[in-house]
Amino acid sequence: MARRKENKVDLSSFDQAGARVYDNPLVTEVSDSYLEYAFSVIHSRALPDARDGLKPVHRRILWSMYEQGYRPDRGHVKSARIVGDTMGKYHPHGDTAIYDAMVRLAQDFSLNVPLIDGHGNFGSPDDGPAASRYTEARMSREAMLLVGELGEDTVDVEPNYDGSLTQPTVLPAAFPNLLVNGASGIAVGMATNMIPHNLAEVVSAARWLINHPDATLDKLMEFVPGPDLPTGGVLLGLDEVRRAYETGRGVVRMRGKVEIGPIEGSRGRQAITVVELPYGVGAEKVIAAITNEVTKTKRLTGIADVKDLTDRESGTRLVVECKVGVNPQALLADLYRLTPLEQSFGVNNLVLVDGQPRTLGLKALLEVFLAHRYEVVTRRTSYRRRKRQERLHLVDGLLIALLDIDEVVRLIRGSDDAQAAKDGLMSRFGLSDIQATYILDTPLRRLTKFDRIELEAEQERLRTEIAELSKILDDERVLRKVVSDELAAVVKQFSTERRTTLVDGDLKEVLAASAPAGPLEVADDPCQVILSATGLVARTAAESEESSEGRRRNGRVKHDTVRAIAHSTARGRVLLLTSAGRAFKVDVLPLPVLPEQAGTVSLRGGMSAAELVPLAAGETVVGLAPLGGQAEGSPGLALGTRQGAVKICAPEWPVRSDEFEVIGLRDGDEVVGATWLTDGTETLTFVTSEASLLRFPAGLVRPQGLKGGGMAGINLPAGARVAFFGALRTDDPGHGEPMVVTSTGATVKVTPFKSYPAKGRATGGVRAHRFLKGETDVAVAWVGPRPVGATATGDPVELPAADPRRDGSGFAVMLGPTVVGHLIERD
Repeated sequence: MARRKENKVDLSSFDQAGARVYDNPLVTEVSDSYLEYAFSVIHSRALPDARDGLKPVHRRILWSMYEQGYRPDRGHVKSARIVGDTMGKYHPHGDTAIYDAMVRLAQDFSLNVPLIDGHGNFGSPDDGPAASRYTEARMSREAMLLVGELGEDTVDVEPNYDGSLTQPTVLPAAFPNLLVNGASGIAVGMATNMIPHNLAEVVSAARWLINHPDATLDKLMEFVPGPDLPTGGVLLGLDEVRRAYETGRGVVRMRGKVEIGPIEGSRGRQAITVVELPYGVGAEKVIAAITNEVTKTKRLTGIADVKDLTDRESGTRLVVECKVGVNPQALLADLYRLTPLEQSFGVNNLVLVDGQPRTLGLKALLEVFLAHRYEVVTRRTSYRRRKRQERLHLVDGLLIALLDIDEVVRLIRGSDDAQAAKDGLMSRFGLSDIQATYILDTPLRRLTKFDRIELEAEQERLRTEIAELSKILDDERVLRKVVSDELAAVVKQFSTERRTTLVDGDLKEVLAASAPAGPLEVADDPCQVILSATGLVARTAAESEESSEGRRRNGRVKHDTVRAIAHSTARGRVLLLTSAGRAFKVDVLPLPVLPEQAGTVSLRGGMSAAELVPLAAGETVVGLAPLGGQAEGSPGLALGTRQGAVKICAPEWPVRSDEFEVIGLRDGDEVVGATWLTDGTETLTFVTSEASLLRFPAGLVRPQGLKGGGMAGINLPAGARVAFFGALRTDDPGHGEPMVVTSTGATVKVTPFKSYPAKGRATGGVRAHRFLKGETDVAVAWVGPRPVGATATGDPVELPAADPRRDGSGFAVMLGPTVVGHLIERD
């Protein structure tokens, strides 16, 4: 109601009922009423208290739940019941407003430490909660830290709105709730917007401030480096964060956290998967913004599809599929710029301190909280000491009575009434009124010899506890230690790992550094597609792509060897050849990019061939072949099979089919090697399991079509098989001298290729390895320049020095079976 000031007007009159009527100018009346309304909103509704971090509605909800016993160790109750109790007893406002405030206390995506344990649909960043009649709730364990000391005279109380009940003016708050959970509110002419922080970090800073009251902001930021949001994400520009911590105001930039990689089951297509969203942003908001930018404004291009795969098990998974030929990093920059994947948070630490709105920095907020805790612990300690002193007073009286219990009994029996008995006890034994009354109320069965022993032990315990409590009240250092130790206990029980990643530096510089250097569309520059000996596929970076893209990883990191290389372009296609005689056309752009420094044994970041093409059980990728202009002038693809057949498949690939056969295999046969021929002057080489090597010119093999089964390449004795087939050039000194590597699994032998004479096609070859005792066949063989070795898991193996004897034995290798290949080729 508006305040009436009798001295504001001179004229007054009385109505017919005899009530006094004041004449007041409308401007004055409206001004006074609005000021009172503004004060009420600021003080009693919109702004949180700096001590417990709660607005009145939240405090009243928790107090009502605590009073009604809706605690963590009891069952959930209907939310409507909680809302009704709060509204009827303490908060005379609408039930919708109370329920909305209660819902926020239960949302783990709104608070780092939810204060209500909700059961049912309490909403999401995109959708509101179910009605209060459908949901249930109780206090969380963390909420008990805010209200747990209420019964010990720790805070002041005040009447409720109608004076029939009392309510706390503030909660004891055993942890810095305001900094941990943040707050928001809009008052008249002012607003607050506080960002959440990590519980363990805030408590660590508070404990340091307890022992070092003069600590600087920079020192406190060693414990609290920046906000920690419930939804995780990335926070940019810590310089702006420091400004907010110093002045209480600032703007921080939040980004969703993403993963860039191939789409599962899509044969290598690239996707941007959002795994963490900015604080307060839901997946549906992002999808709606993307749809608007793609369909209406046309400012966002390069997106093939958007899918929301979020669920309880995997968490947030918003998949943005890229079109073929689109640089994912450039597309991601557009998503940050045009959608809520990047949001600003305006920090405004406006809170109530002693009932007055003030804007506080980090240190001031911690100081206000600690001052509150000092007062709470002091009042709690005084209350506990007073209770123990009162009990000790009674115990002392009982022990006095027990020393002469017979006299006490006679005195009581001889008294005319209870008052006379009490007066007699007080005068005879020197007892106080309280002690005498307590003795008269104590049953005789409590005045035995055993009870005396118990009372003496209790007396000693009470004196010890009173002394300890007195130390806290008498020594400020002990008080500070108690507060610090209690904060440490809170962290030990309720701390969580940091969720938000912090990016240091000036916000403008960070944003500029994170912008992509390359265009959205990847240029069709030359590159190489590489197949490793363990079945990983990757490519080198095209010249127009940023170096950061070249350093990106899409999977495992292995030390590996190269089995095949195909020259192509960034937006071109290549053929993957399999052991079943099948060929698959594969786009080059989605393949993971090798780092620029990968020029030796290390092949990093490859993608499993099984993720690119649908391989059958036991089927592997054995070679690569170029498509398009890179294939011009070639006689075709040379293939060798396990049973000794050889074929050169003419490069007449189907135009409309992305999968086709390149050789007709006999039953039980499979392709062991597939090599692209540049001009037909290469040498074809077989190595068999019984250690025979055959080399002959590729010109001896007539090219065939796709359906052809090839011709005899090498004669195999019974039980033998082909361990290696390949084609190489002997006139290319720039790539090193070709070598032959054979391995039985226990020994490895390296021999110059020139040591082996050429023979005709369909002959038996010459010996390439002499078996030692216990060795029966060649497990792995390889022919080519710059040989290197690796285990079947990709770990490097040091090969022995070259042995000029083609029929010599191998050297022991302790790492078991190996795969062999060559170094990555660089033009």
